[in-house]
Amino acid sequence: MTPRAVCSRCRRAQSVCYCHKISQLPTKTKVVILQHPRERDKAIGTARMASLCLPDSELHVGVRWGEHAALARALSDETRPAGLLFPGPGAKNILAERPPGPITLVVVDGTWSQAKTVVRDNPILQSLPRYAFATPEPSQYRIRKEPNDQFVSTIEALMHVLGVLEGDPAGFRALLDPFRAMVDMQLHCQATRPQRRFRQERGPRPERPRLPTALTSRFEDLVCVVGEANAWPYKKDANHEPDELVHWVAVRVATGERFEHVAAPQNRLSPNTAFHARLDEATLAAAGSRAALFDAFAAFTRPSDIIAAWGHYGPNLYRECGGTLEPHIDLRALCQRLVNKKFGSLEDAAASVGSPREPLGMGRGGVRLSALVQLVEHWRATYPR
Repeated sequence: MTPRAVCSRCRRAQSVCYCHKISQLPTKTKVVILQHPRERDKAIGTARMASLCLPDSELHVGVRWGEHAALARALSDETRPAGLLFPGPGAKNILAERPPGPITLVVVDGTWSQAKTVVRDNPILQSLPRYAFATPEPSQYRIRKEPNDQFVSTIEALMHVLGVLEGDPAGFRALLDPFRAMVDMQLHCQATRPQRRFRQERGPRPERPRLPTALTSRFEDLVCVVGEANAWPYKKDANHEPDELVHWVAVRVATGERFEHVAAPQNRLSPNTAFHARLDEATLAAAGSRAALFDAFAAFTRPSDIIAAWGHYGPNLYRECGGTLEPHIDLRALCQRLVNKKFGSLEDAAASVGSPREPLGMGRGGVRLSALVQLVEHWRATYPR
């Protein structure tokens, strides 16, 4: 089959290209769009469309923004103070309370869940003044379902906000021209797509997912890790200190060798840390330094070890707090690929394969590490190698 010709500008198939509808709209407002990686290749996304219409805008892709040089430069522009377009406590209605001068407007592009997670996990975004608005008209995003009538696409949000900030609501409705064209073309394609009248014969069943080498030929090198943090509530205090590692547990699954180290918090202790980590304040206060934790874990690991964790939070926290850690395997992503259905939390996933086991360390970290090992052993016994 011949590949479809693709427009290099909008990155859509040329048969549904919307570039002829794009208008250039210069702005005094500096627009910085932070796109979640899962939205980058969505053909019906609007972040790229908006960046093509706004010549002075910036579009960046990622989920961690604490050390992003381009974002830091944009936020340091004193002539255009930065603000985050995202609802939350203290957010000003930007349509009713227009800033007195030009601003740098940071917009997070993604599903509501993705955007909420990006803001929650990035103190640099939480520290920005917030703007929000109640949409004055229903969304025209007829090809994508929003969880709430007040939610609109990125380009629709920019149309409403820039219309007010630039003092030209009618002019910035031109942002919707390529948006409407894309929606109309998508609906036309769906309506004219040939319908199958006959049931298609199924081929052979696909082979069950195979396990990665870390769980098969290199099982001796597999080290599962769990990290617990001193973390402040994200919604209540936008100026809190960044999350810091206070508990690190690990096990070399093949041999049962274990590692555990508690590090005393260097910042104020969050009121929820002892509860969530299940470590009392006295234990945390009497613990050693984080540098000692890093040195001890470096001595525990071997050059050939493969680090595995549930998601990315723990390993990323370890690195962000100053530790050196090789790239890790995401066991949560592996679980999704193997079971191909919703499984909930790590504890829920482990409970679906057997009764809870004895913790492999103190507090919640020991419980979660035990759950990780339970899943790994279940997968090795169930899936082809």
